[in-house]
Amino acid sequence: MTVLTVYSDQQPQQSERYTDFAAIHQQLGNIGVQFERWTANCELAADADQTSVIAAYADSVERLKQQYGFQSVDVVNLKPDHPDKAVFRQKFLAEHIHGDFEVRFFVEGRGLFYLHVGEQVFAVLCEQGDLISVPANTTHWFDMGENPHFTCIRLFTTADGWVADFTGSDIATKFPTLDQYLAELA
Repeated sequence: MTVLTVYSDQQPQQSERYTDFAAIHQQLGNIGVQFERWTANCELAADADQTSVIAAYADSVERLKQQYGFQSVDVVNLKPDHPDKAVFRQKFLAEHIHGDFEVRFFVEGRGLFYLHVGEQVFAVLCEQGDLISVPANTTHWFDMGENPHFTCIRLFTTADGWVADFTGSDIATKFPTLDQYLAELA
């Protein structure tokens, strides 16, 4: 289930929670974040390669490429047995910004995006079918959990791909990890 939790950046224990897609879409739209639901054009095999995954969502990918001028598209896939999962997780857990959009479409699995906007922090639990587009220069971080399981389509306007400028803030340590967040929802 997709969930949005809005926290005060000074008091993370106080929050508002949304589970209705329309309400999540509206709340995120208010801060300039594009949030959509996509469906595949065809069935995907469990071991689908990058070309097959992109082809399954070709219409939606092409629409975004035209809308924003994206130059490159790829697929990232992380499973619990990935040998570098801890390294990847640490890379994304610190608050950072990008000079480009951060666009992710969850083909399968889930992940937790935190967006630090003004005096609020928006925690977006994205799951299969969710597309999130974080605007350039929006402070944020991402947690894939201790045992990541997701496949995402990523879109970039530059050939450099994912390039982060870290803020040096420790704010991410004050909010629940993906695993803690899921335990709170249970």
